[in-house]
Amino acid sequence: MLTTLSIITLRPGNIRWGLAQMGTAQQPLQRVPGLRFQKLLGSGAGGFGALPNLHRYGFMAVWESEEAAAAFFATHPLWQQYQQRAAEIWTARLAPLKSHGLWDGTNPFDYATESPAADGPVAVLTRASIRLTKARRFWRYVAPVSATIAHAPGVRAAIGLGELPVVRQATVSLWDSAQAMQDYAYRSEKHREVIRLTRQEAWYGEEMFARFRVLGTEGTWDDRPL
Repeated sequence: MLTTLSIITLRPGNIRWGLAQMGTAQQPLQRVPGLRFQKLLGSGAGGFGALPNLHRYGFMAVWESEEAAAAFFATHPLWQQYQQRAAEIWTARLAPLKSHGLWDGTNPFDYATESPAADGPVAVLTRASIRLTKARRFWRYVAPVSATIAHAPGVRAAIGLGELPVVRQATVSLWDSAQAMQDYAYRSEKHREVIRLTRQEAWYGEEMFARFRVLGTEGTWDDRPL
């Protein structure tokens, strides 16, 4: 099995098309051979804002095999449309190292992989369904802290993604190493405070944390190969 994450930046003039895909792409994606789990995600303005960036989207998928993933990215008509309309696309091949919690009632990353390398780049996903009554508190505390990730030592890139505005949100970050990620997580006082508040005040109806080994990447993100 294989997990992939793509960050898609559309060319100007494709806002309406990109928004429409959030609904219309679901049916063809459900018929893709070997695609076990998928989420087409919007992104936040400025990377982590509550307002959307209508030119940037994320696509996260879990595949039955590397061959199924390769066939989709090489030949599927939907992906070819994204390629034609995109200014750039960055895609990472990922292997889960650790995951807990649920995403729509399941843990899609709970599958066996080969033993991880001793070190190397890692990707981190944190995702939550925010209780509507807690949304104001979430955006007051979490959004500013999430934005600091992009400037943390050892981070290559970070972005806020979401299935629905305001209440179904995720953060994806790419790090030089697991050690760099852990240094940020445990040394940032603001980060620790947010974790305490989420538990104490029960902000989330559902949440997930997953860490991945980066097997390889292709394309660019903000004109960088990463």
